[in-house]
Order: sequence, then C-alpha cells, then structure tokens
Amino acid sequence: MATTYNHKAVEKKWRGNWEAHPINVNDGKKPKYYCLDMFPYPSGSGLHVGHWRGYVISDVWSRYKMLHGYYVIHPMGWDAFGLPAENYAIKMGVHPKKSTAQNVANIKRQIQEIAAVYDWDMEVNTTDPNFYKWTQWIFVKMFKAGLAYEKEMPINWCPSCKTGLSNEEVVNGCCERCGTEVTKKNLKQWMLKITAYADRLLEDLDKLDWPEKVKKMQSDWIGRSYGAEVDFKVDGTDKSITVYTTRPDTLHGATFMVLAPEHAMARELATEETKQAVEDYIYRASTRSNIDRMADKEKTGVFTGSYAINPLNGKKVPIWLSDYVLADYGTGAIMCVPAHDDRDFEFAKKFDIPIIQVIAKDGKEIENMTEAYTDAVGTMINSGDWNGMESSVLKKEAPEMIEKMGFGRKKKNYKLRDWVFSRQRYWGEPIPIVHCPDCGCVPVPEDQLPLLLPEVEKYEPTGTGESPLAGIEEWVNTTCPCCGKPAKRETNTMPQWAGSSWYFLRYVDNKNDKELVSKEKADKYLPVDMYIGGVEHAVLHLLYSRFYTKFLHDIGVVDFDEPFKKLFNQGMIGKNGAKMSKSKGNVVSPDDLVRDYGCDSLRMYELFVGPPELDAEWDDRGIDGVHRFLSRFWTLVEDNADKNFNETDEMVKLRHKMVYDITNRLENFSLNTVVSGFMEYTNKLVDLTKKQGGIDKETMETIVTLLSPFAPHVAEELWEVLGHNQSIFESTQWPSFDEEKMKDNEIEMAVQVNGKVKAKVTLSVDETKESALAKAKEALGDKLPANVVKEIYVPGKIINIVGK
Repeated sequence: MATTYNHKAVEKKWRGNWEAHPINVNDGKKPKYYCLDMFPYPSGSGLHVGHWRGYVISDVWSRYKMLHGYYVIHPMGWDAFGLPAENYAIKMGVHPKKSTAQNVANIKRQIQEIAAVYDWDMEVNTTDPNFYKWTQWIFVKMFKAGLAYEKEMPINWCPSCKTGLSNEEVVNGCCERCGTEVTKKNLKQWMLKITAYADRLLEDLDKLDWPEKVKKMQSDWIGRSYGAEVDFKVDGTDKSITVYTTRPDTLHGATFMVLAPEHAMARELATEETKQAVEDYIYRASTRSNIDRMADKEKTGVFTGSYAINPLNGKKVPIWLSDYVLADYGTGAIMCVPAHDDRDFEFAKKFDIPIIQVIAKDGKEIENMTEAYTDAVGTMINSGDWNGMESSVLKKEAPEMIEKMGFGRKKKNYKLRDWVFSRQRYWGEPIPIVHCPDCGCVPVPEDQLPLLLPEVEKYEPTGTGESPLAGIEEWVNTTCPCCGKPAKRETNTMPQWAGSSWYFLRYVDNKNDKELVSKEKADKYLPVDMYIGGVEHAVLHLLYSRFYTKFLHDIGVVDFDEPFKKLFNQGMIGKNGAKMSKSKGNVVSPDDLVRDYGCDSLRMYELFVGPPELDAEWDDRGIDGVHRFLSRFWTLVEDNADKNFNETDEMVKLRHKMVYDITNRLENFSLNTVVSGFMEYTNKLVDLTKKQGGIDKETMETIVTLLSPFAPHVAEELWEVLGHNQSIFESTQWPSFDEEKMKDNEIEMAVQVNGKVKAKVTLSVDETKESALAKAKEALGDKLPANVVKEIYVPGKIINIVGK
C-alpha cells in the first residue's frame, strides 16, 4: 500500500542530500551548457510568484540539459547597485549598504526554496569591490579607446530621484523607476560611445536565436537610415544650418526649416522683434520630456525672424523653432516639406506656410491638398531639372547629386544616441577618473583599482546636479596620476546598468583577482547558451550587454562578440488584472505556498498557469489541483514499485508516445502543456493498471525521469523507491523514443451502409481487403443489406457497403 505524499519530509530529505552530494558536478569530461537567469536587484519586498516563474523555467531547462549529459553552468548573483536599492534605503531610512545586504539575504533564502541547481560558489554581487574593480577597469579601457568622454548637454532629469536618466530609462515621459514626470537639465555628463557600434549591433541581430519581437525592438531603437546632410545658408550671414534628411529628392518642396529649441543657433537667430517669444518658447520646451514632445498631436512653434536659403532653388525659407524636433537626433534641425510629411503639413497649415507638392501620382498635381501625400512612389513635379523623374529612383541618386553640387553629402544616420553614463547618486560604482587642471581627465591607474566607494553617513541626493560624493573633501581631493599635482576625483557614479552589462562573464571565474576572466575559462565556458528573463529589458540591459561584449571582444578579453546565443522571454504574472506590485497590494509571496503545498507543487503550478512566454493571471486556488496530481502520481508509482509486472505491447506504445510528446513540448518551451501532458499520461497509466494489473518498471522509471526537471524532490524519492541508490540526475539520462513503437497496430473504423454509419470494427493496420470486409459484414449483423451491389474499402479511412 502506498504511503501518503508528505511534501515537507520529502523536500527536507532531498535538500539535505543535494547539499551533501551535489548533483551538477564538473568532472572535466562533460560538455558545458550555460543557462542563465537575468539576476535580480535586491528589492525590499522580496520575491513574488512572478519572479519565481522565470527561475523555475531556467531550472527546468538546466535539469533537462543535465539529463542529456551536460555540465550545466547555472549561477546566481545580485544586481545590487543603482537607483532601486538606493531609493529603497532612503524610504526605509537606512544606509543602502545595510538594506542591500538584508535584502540579498532574504531573497537568497526565497530562491533556495525553488530548489534550483544554482552553483552558489559562482555567486557575484555588483557592490563587491572585487567585482566592481572590473566594472571600473572596463570603463578605463573604454576611456583609453575614446569611447568614454565628457559632454555638457541637456539630459533627462528626474526631480524625485534627483538624478540624470538615459533615454531608455524614460517611459511615456516619466522616470522608469518612480513614475515622476521627467524634465530637462543641462549638466556635464560622462557618455559612452555606443553609436560607434551601431552597425554591428544592428547587423549581428541576424545571427541571434532571439524572439523576433526583441530583435525588432532593438533594430527600431538603433534606427539606421540613409539620406543626405544638406547645408542651408542663413540669409544675410556667413553662417549655415545643416539638416539631415532621408528624402533629399523632395528638396524643391522645402518651404520652411525647424530647429530644436536646444539648437546651438536657436537664440542667435532671433531678431529684436522675436527675441522674447523665442526665449519663452525655449524655456517651456526645456521642461518637457522627449517622449511627450514627440507624442503631442498639437504642434507648437515660434518664428525666429530669420530666413535660410534653399540651396537647390535659391528661395528664402523661414526658420522656426518647434519642440517636435529633438536636439539629439540628426543635426537638431530639419527641412520641412509639408506636402509630403504629416507633421510638416499640420505645422504649415497651423502657421500658414506655403505647401508645394513635388511628388505626384501619375504626374498629376493635387488641387487643394487636405493632407500630405506620403506615398514613396510618384513622379517629380515643381522640381526644376528633376521634373519627370521617378521619386524612388531620385531618392537613391539625390544624395550623390547634392554632394557633386557642393552643398551636401551622403549620410547614414541613427536614432541611437550615445549612452548617458553619469548618475548624481551615491550608491553606484565611482567613475575612476581624476580631473587635473593641467592634464585634464586622467584615468585611475589600473593597478590602483578598485576605486572604493567611500563610507558616508549622509548619502541622499543633493538635487543640485552634484553627487553626494562631491561633499567628501578628503575623498575628492587627490593628486593627478600623471603629473602629481593637486587634482579632484570625478564625483558622479555609474548607472545601475554598468555591472549588469558584463556580469555573466564573471560567474565562471569570479575569484580571479588578476583579470576579468581568464582566457582558458572564457574559451571553455562562455558565451551564455540560454538566457531567460523579461522582455522589458530589450533595449536596456540586452543592448548594453551586446555593446560591452563587442568591446571586450575587440580588446581581446573574449573571442566571441555576442553574449547570449539564445534568449527566452517569460511573461509576467499578474493579479486582479494588473502587474504584481506592492503599491497595488496584489503581490503573492511564494513563502506560504511552499509551506502549504511544497516546492514541487508550486514549481509545476507556475508553469501550468499559461504559456510561459505570455502574461498570466494568478489564482491561488489552482495550485491545489497540481498538488492532488502529484499525490496521485506518487500513489501510482508506489503501488506498482514491487509488482515486477512484465511490459505489454500497449504499455510499450504508451511509453514511447509519452516520451515523444513530453520531449517535443519541452523542446518547444510549451511548458504549460508539458504539465497537462503529465496529468493526461498519468490518467492513462492508472487506467492501464486497472486493465492489466500493473505497470512495468521501465515505464515507471521513464515517467519519473520525465517528471524530474519539474518536480525534482518527488522524482528523487520515487527513483529511490524504484530501487536506485544514486540521484536520478546522475544515474540516468533523458529517455528516447522509437517512432516505430509508437505506431498503432490496430485501428477502429466506422462501417457505413449506403454512406451512413451503422457499426464500428477494429482492424489490424495490415488487414487485407477481404478480411476487413468480412469483419465489417459480421459487425453489421442484421443491418447488412439483403442485396449488396458494391463494397468499398479504403484502408484506414472508409468501409461502405452499398445495397438496394
């Protein structure tokens, strides 16, 4: 008689066994497989069941690969520097060093409840000086390569967090972290020249096994386009304004220009009559985020009072300022062709600016245009020597023609901007730069790294644009590494993305104090084979990681230039129709569920709630059904463990079908259907047991092995019940299937009389026509027609007896 499934006893037993006898051991003979989670930042509220989902997915995949003979690199660490950790510390009124350590300890406890095969010897923490030494080292290398530079510029500023934000950290005009509306602030910033890698970042997307939606998001963010830069002379001066356009073929239709309010020439173009209006407009634009400016349907603007000269036809065009033009895209100035651009059309209509059509379908001009003609196809009109040319042809040829005429040049452009890398906060990696009055910006010598974050009592942001570090004179004042004269340290810190852009490399050599990662270990264990995490990081962490990896490849640290071969994005878990959030009061902690139902039940329910790539609604009640399934599975195996039942043909067929189905669903990451598949096949095995009296040992071992990545505690205990004294993950491999053995030997067919089903008959797959018809007639009995005029038999499809 089977014992009752006691999850507390079983899980305690096997946690102890795994700790004493690790099951994922690197013996130097197995091939490696690197499966990685996006590491968490140590939130004060701990993990909720949404976080758990991603970690369960990665652990299932890791154990699946272990059963295929791999040594699986499956590490975990902590993204512990940056805004989230510091904001939490401020809220709680404690030092971020203390609160971060407490949060790490709590989340580590919760993660260990998942029973994942994490190798804690590989653990990293971005706040550990032994780790951020190498974050600083990478910055120094980038500085020496000309990729890190200082620039004064208007940046996104969060008034609540009191720090600068990159474009990627602004969502719908608000701070990604706190939701406060973002403004603009002029500050000197450290920048990373990610644009130097724009082409490679774009083109190398083709070689990645990533979701297409993520690749498209990165492609759109990089935003490569081809066109021309055109120089417009400012009327009455010796100065000119350069614009970038993807449609140089429409130059004859440019009837005005628009500059971003932040453009360097914005104020000097103002005349005495327009000076005050221009100043007022520039100020109003400075208080708005780029996102809001681009989203506004209602166009605003101010005429500077100055004119430029269209270089192609010599006509004067008015120069306006408008906040729908951004300073950091192209040149911060655009030529406006209202007949062929929706935004320009709206602007021209609002401010009564001429509209000249230069592209026409079939060469016919539109009378009284009510909207812009935006089709790329058409014939050129009102365009001087270009009249009659096809616009699609001219679009390609115009950049070279303009270049030959001497007022422009061919140009490739990107939406991608250089990365704003400075943060005016305390809790981050100090930027290893010394400012010397004579030598300029000097990097801290590599043998003096790490540059330690100083201990302070007051760490709150100042709100002045300076980091709290600026007030620590004994730390700020130093000597120049080049000339030895008095100098000052850089006081801004790095963003939270700095450590997470390369952390995956450090796991495999986390105790190396001589180099970021040894060549030997990099060649042996890197790059990451499977990366699992949320799609929300598509143009932040994932893009930055690709940039860092390409740079490290270029300086010879690693031999690969893409960090993650395959990417899987899990969906979010919500409750009450919203993403889980402490502020919404809909967070579900895994702790009580593990206590009441066990780790294995929660693991399987996390997968059962829906397709893993989609968002799902959480319902606590569903876990009870999964727990009952595991209890039934437990009873099935225990009841049959000592029977020594011989396999039957039906059992063999079912076993091979089961392996085929579970394997294919797992390979396709259809993990919710894997769980339902276990339930389905368990029911079939229960029915077969009742029918045949038992299950053979190989079938029981097979289904226990299939279950082991999903419910490892249950599987280990039942593996022992089946007579094994070694872990299932060490003593067996993932089962194989034979398609020949899956085939049905018999089929059930409908027997028709004059096209209507009257009976059913069971036939062997190789039944002869004569035998099949004889069995069909016997099955019909008195329903067989007295006068049969035709007998139709199509194997596996039709038996039809036609009678009068």
